[in-house]
Amino acid sequence: MKRFAGILFLLSLASFAFAQDVVEPRSGTKFPAKDSGMSLLGAALRTKSIVKVYAIGLYAADSALSGPLKGKAGTPELYKAILEGDFNKKVVMKFVRNLSANQIRDAFREGLKGADGNAEKWIGYFGDVQSGNEFVIAWTPGVGLQTKVAGTEKPVINDKAFATAVFGIWLGAKPIQENVKKDLVSRAGELLK
Repeated sequence: MKRFAGILFLLSLASFAFAQDVVEPRSGTKFPAKDSGMSLLGAALRTKSIVKVYAIGLYAADSALSGPLKGKAGTPELYKAILEGDFNKKVVMKFVRNLSANQIRDAFREGLKGADGNAEKWIGYFGDVQSGNEFVIAWTPGVGLQTKVAGTEKPVINDKAFATAVFGIWLGAKPIQENVKKDLVSRAGELLK
């Protein structure tokens, strides 16, 4: 009986460890460490001037951690592998202030300079943003770029090059904010051993 109780205790500790949240420290925003077969690579805070705009978390498929991303922590190749990799990945944006539709659209437009014809269609998915709103932008192989805006699913855009440009807003050669790029892979060292 003691052995059974010990096993149950260990199982409860293991499930607790997997259910833990990661806190983005400057906003206090929480992100689950695991979500739908994906692991959180890092969390960051987007600021404009000195104003906090949103916390953002980057997730990658667990299979990618032991596959195309393995051993790339701390290298420039990690960003390229995330951007170009054809595996499940997503960003979760949690807003900490209100924004007008023009503010969010202009920010995305700036980040997508030079992107193809899908850019304006995708940018049109976003309207006024309230503090507490959440956006989920995900790439799923064979499905496409999925976008959920404040709980509303938008039409899928099945265009890998465009999806790479979207993720490039935060992870590309000219990211929207350099420290966001770095913080979005802050857990890579422990996950990509």
